[in-house]
Amino acid sequence: MDIRTQPRDGLNVDDLRGLSKGGGGEEFGTVNDQYSVTAAIVTGSPIAQATAPTKVGFQFRNALADKVMQAQLNGWSFSKLAPYDCWEQFQQQGRELWNAYRAVVQPKQIIRVAVRYINRLDLPLPVDDFKKYLRTVPEISPDLPQELSNFFLQAQIPQVDLEATLVINMTIAPPATDTVVSIILDLDLFRTVNLPQTEDEIWKYFELLRLRKNKAFEACITEAMRERFY
Repeated sequence: MDIRTQPRDGLNVDDLRGLSKGGGGEEFGTVNDQYSVTAAIVTGSPIAQATAPTKVGFQFRNALADKVMQAQLNGWSFSKLAPYDCWEQFQQQGRELWNAYRAVVQPKQIIRVAVRYINRLDLPLPVDDFKKYLRTVPEISPDLPQELSNFFLQAQIPQVDLEATLVINMTIAPPATDTVVSIILDLDLFRTVNLPQTEDEIWKYFELLRLRKNKAFEACITEAMRERFY
């Protein structure tokens, strides 16, 4: 989950370091500084000129390295890596972490809210037709060879009722084993207009995004793919 903000005036990046104490008492003891670098190409010069790195926040990891929080001057994010648990537990801890961030940052307003799920789908070899497992796939002209060694697909789909945008990214990834071909199905669902600003509104909206993400995921796979999950 990700929330971008307009920070208050006078906020110091080092004010964010104290957020290593995570929600539910969990420690996020591994702390890495995050920097931003701006580059510009000056007319008549073939070399890009970069500004000195500016520290913009911190990345925090827990002891198991399966949870990552990023706290920056202009926003916050929380990620859960494999193995996964339930949404309710993730959402509860995320809300606690966000509340701690918001108390420190006191942002002027929320400017972006998003959920993103990156899935690895393992298709058993041999795969004669991706459509056996996937309903969203690149379409190759029948006049061309049908074998694919790699591909990248992106679709941006407005979600009018949620005032949001769904971005689907799909590509081939290094295989999990030598018996499968692994596909990355990356679902990014975000909103940048008319955003909720109160805590209850924000988390109700996260729930709507999660439900829409679930619908999008199910729409992208076939029954044969579902059977491989169980």
